[in-house]
Amino acid sequence: MALVSTFSTINPATEESIETFSYFTPTETESVVARAEKTYQSFRKGSAYQRAQLFSNLAVSLRKNKDRIAKVITTEMGKIPFDAKAEIEKCAAESDWYAEHGPQMFADAPAATGHAEAYVSYLPLGPILAIMPWNLPIWQLTRMAIPTILAGNVVLVKHSPNTQRSSLEFERAMLEAGFPEGVFQNLILKTEDIVNVINDSRVRGASVTGSVRAGSAVASEAGKVIKSTIMELGGSDAFIVCKDADIPKAVAAGITSRFSNAGQVCLAAKRFILVEEIADEFEKLFVEAAKAIRVGDPTDPATQMGPMARVDLRDGLHKQVEGSIAKGARVLCGGNLPEGKGAFYTPTVLSGVTPGMPAFDEETFGPVAAIIRVPNIEAAVDAANASEFGLSGNIWTSDIAAARKIARDLDTGGVFINGFTATNPRVPVGGVKNSGYGRELSHFGAHAFVNPQTVWIESL
Repeated sequence: MALVSTFSTINPATEESIETFSYFTPTETESVVARAEKTYQSFRKGSAYQRAQLFSNLAVSLRKNKDRIAKVITTEMGKIPFDAKAEIEKCAAESDWYAEHGPQMFADAPAATGHAEAYVSYLPLGPILAIMPWNLPIWQLTRMAIPTILAGNVVLVKHSPNTQRSSLEFERAMLEAGFPEGVFQNLILKTEDIVNVINDSRVRGASVTGSVRAGSAVASEAGKVIKSTIMELGGSDAFIVCKDADIPKAVAAGITSRFSNAGQVCLAAKRFILVEEIADEFEKLFVEAAKAIRVGDPTDPATQMGPMARVDLRDGLHKQVEGSIAKGARVLCGGNLPEGKGAFYTPTVLSGVTPGMPAFDEETFGPVAAIIRVPNIEAAVDAANASEFGLSGNIWTSDIAAARKIARDLDTGGVFINGFTATNPRVPVGGVKNSGYGRELSHFGAHAFVNPQTVWIESL
């Protein structure tokens, strides 16, 4: 049987082929890794302030090329143009923020020792491998790459095949911004070839955003060769609505959180945990809003939600819905495979969801909301924590003091009170349990791949 050496990206709205790529040969991979190492040896010697200026340039480049890159995103993974452009703007804003605030994160930090001079320097490690997903094809790149590169490292990215052109467009923007060739490079590899890069002594760490299976595989291989890793994996975020919540606002936020990007967001609300007193009202308004979402051709200005990124992903989501129904969940809207071409799936709301159902136990990475009713807030916290995931969560209540206490009982990497989960460079993002470990963004992300070197100076 002939070895597969090429792959094609597929438009998820039409199922038509977009572009064909060739996987890198071992010789091509070696060339890219060697370039990364050579570039790193000079790039690391510049100051964080010099690198920050390049990120100011990157923000300009991203904004200038926003329309072209957004069109690629829409074509490759089905995101509506408004959201694709918003993603590019978010990346540009992150570039601006780190350009302004990042350099001080890498200043030497004095350490009081009592009698000797001492300080900690934050030094780069070298080339870092990034394994990135398709759902936010540019934002996921910048979230990892900007602070990592600002530290003086260089990045090798193995992007998801179905959004390969998006990643190449970002590499183009980096070069346009003035970054040296070799600071950010794509590795177009088969999954089985990633282990060779991890084992390469020149590569000093790896970051994965993706599935639990992918994260576990990479962490296992990296652990064998003692390399740092950061994992941002799956999520099944709880959206807790208390009896004193502003229900219309909670519903509007829940709809946005669950159905934006066709529900394909790790940090999206997926399990809506409702205290019994307000469950009927919330459920009624939520289902009405879900039914009103206009699904269709992502290039149509009237469309509010495009297709999922791939047909196989849509079909897998439908199996989770069917599995939940078979165990007693009730369909309040959606739940059927649409006819015709494209990876479309109607916004779906399931009620009566309980542990043991796929909609409760697994990550539903698509436009499916699971409604869980509980008698009180204590039961809500128990339901929220009864998950293998711990990425983020939401609490809706007018009692902020109580919400602060509830937040401390939620086993998640983030808690958002009276708002839906969002990522911002000012605060870290990441999870616990099977949602991964380590943090991106803020100073935590900036120090994810550094050597905190102690320098101690005794007086002569």
